[in-house]
Amino acid sequence: MVTRLRVTVFPKAGVLDPQGKAIERALGGLGFAGVREVRVGKVMLVDVEESDPARARAMGEEMARRLLANTVIESFTVEIA
Repeated sequence: MVTRLRVTVFPKAGVLDPQGKAIERALGGLGFAGVREVRVGKVMLVDVEESDPARARAMGEEMARRLLANTVIESFTVEIA
């Protein structure tokens, strides 16, 4: 059985996010005055051959720690999609 994982990666709090700042400024320029902060991240969908949701999630977490996220400056979450 195949399980689809959703791995979401974002810069950690306090880490500079130039893309987020650019979008934040652009939204303000378009008249969206209430925007306080924008953080830009990435979402990956990963299909794994594993029927046990707990083991599939553990695989996704290991993938994120080893390759998908730079854990020094990024945090991640892994969910069953």
